[in-house]
Amino acid sequence: MDLPQLTGDSVVTSTCQANSAQPMGTDMESRKDAIKESILDSVNRAEFNETPYPHWILKDFFPADVYGELRDLPFPAPDLGGLSGTREAHNASRVYFDRQNQADYAVCRDVSDVLQDPEIVSLLKTAFGGDLADTFLRIEYAQDTDGFWLQPHTDIGVKAFTLLTYLSDDPRHGDLGTDIYSDAETHFGRPPFEPNSCLVFIPSDRTWHGFEPREISGVRKSIIVNYVTDEWRAREQLAFPDAPVS
Repeated sequence: MDLPQLTGDSVVTSTCQANSAQPMGTDMESRKDAIKESILDSVNRAEFNETPYPHWILKDFFPADVYGELRDLPFPAPDLGGLSGTREAHNASRVYFDRQNQADYAVCRDVSDVLQDPEIVSLLKTAFGGDLADTFLRIEYAQDTDGFWLQPHTDIGVKAFTLLTYLSDDPRHGDLGTDIYSDAETHFGRPPFEPNSCLVFIPSDRTWHGFEPREISGVRKSIIVNYVTDEWRAREQLAFPDAPVS
């Protein structure tokens, strides 16, 4: 059965390197400024979809060179071992932009710093709504292989904001976007899995999403950005465990 791909109307709102190889000082700040400018431009061109719940599609979220570094981060893809349906089933092998990975990889540090920046936090709040006051940044590097699927869920609870960024240039991955549902049992559609594009929504009891079982050739890579409340217990997953956003 052919499933609809999601589109929307534009809405205007106001080869990886380790840290030892990353330029310091002015060059480093210039790269962070470039990331901020790219995010601002992407958000300003966001495509808004009202059904089945408010969500946005973003394009060209990161600068091209930063996107390439993120795509090529050398983290091993987890072995599913025949088990899927929830990401929690593989907690031991999940990867985050935590303190260690920020120390090891400059691109992890720079992206974390930018998404923690008050200017970017304010931009996201203004553009998409949601209460991000005193939340904490959590960035997961997801790598999904054949056999992976996710049952429909809403992210409601301690997640105050969800942004999914797709990291694949593989032409076989065009139909691997996140599945969106009208309710827990009714499939609505999916956005295309376009390189450097994003799906954004503010979690609620309506924001059903998941991943329908289908063939995955190679590795389906994505970055999952959440701002979570202080009730989040796995502090080691957070980019800045002791520093809520402002």
